[in-house]
Amino acid sequence: MTQLLQPQHEVTEPSPLLDAQGNLTAIGWARRPLWDCNLEAARFYPPVTRLFQRFRIKRWDYYGVMTPSHFYSFTLADLGYAGQVFAYVIDFAARSHHEETLTLPLVSHITLPRNSTEGVSRYEGKGVRMAFQTETTGRRLSVSWPGFGGNGLAAEVFLHLAPEHESLVITIPIGKKRFYYNRKINCLPAEGWIETGGQRLEVRPDVHLGNLDWGRGVWEYRSFWVWASASGFLPDGRRIGLNLGFGFGDTSAATENAVILEGRIHKLGAVHFTYDPHDFTRPWRMVAPDGRLDLTFTPFYDRTAATNLLVITSEVHQLFGHYSGTAVTDEGETLKLDGLLGFAEEHHARW
Repeated sequence: MTQLLQPQHEVTEPSPLLDAQGNLTAIGWARRPLWDCNLEAARFYPPVTRLFQRFRIKRWDYYGVMTPSHFYSFTLADLGYAGQVFAYVIDFAARSHHEETLTLPLVSHITLPRNSTEGVSRYEGKGVRMAFQTETTGRRLSVSWPGFGGNGLAAEVFLHLAPEHESLVITIPIGKKRFYYNRKINCLPAEGWIETGGQRLEVRPDVHLGNLDWGRGVWEYRSFWVWASASGFLPDGRRIGLNLGFGFGDTSAATENAVILEGRIHKLGAVHFTYDPHDFTRPWRMVAPDGRLDLTFTPFYDRTAATNLLVITSEVHQLFGHYSGTAVTDEGETLKLDGLLGFAEEHHARW
């Protein structure tokens, strides 16, 4: 599970995502969402079958809020064939979680904006309301799920996003005409409240951090990926984040690997993952051949989720645990991580 050592191509100028022939205009990574997500220009099917393209385009907005005791996640997704609205809560002390999903035929009633810098992502129906509002200074998450296992789930959380806070944005090809456009933001100071089971958590920006995974693209029907992420604090109070991953697409111009320190991206190239696919709870290793990353991830909980909707199936093992080791910044500072709370997942999908 090794990525080849390669240079990273940083994109610095805005452009459309796709040209008139459906090809990516610029392949690489950026610190800002520079591409206009013109999915209407996709051309991965012949003209006679192009009507069916919309069923192959995937779009999602995934938000997480990490606290010392819980992880909360809210997602709106358009999988082409169907839409999904889902939320889950991980209770670290109890080593348990509750998760609920609404699956909607043909993405009914889910709104997802064209770009990650604008608009409102929204669903309301079946007694559930979920909305993600993009604002000048951050993201406003609003959730009302009265059932949710009899405990109910409600949240009003604002994720602060300062103008200078960088994102890890990548655009890479998958095969000849397929592609992946993704924006990830770590270490967003979170403020507001989350309530479930009659217990309200006051969310404080000096303690609790959020993250965003915003994805758009066209994958192979059978896909596999590994994603690792963390948002937390160093002993000196600086915010530290990790985003690591591999599994699909041509990453010769850009990997998904980075350290995020105080809102600045420190880009990494290849990272070698070692883990036991027969026992995900054993320690994982993540090592960069150039010496800039040497981490051990020690899981304490495995969230397993499976979906089987005939044409759409997925199985994910999302491990929550602690990262320990070292990471080296662009300036050469060695950061020592000791028990940084985060997650790592392996995901297989047919979609």
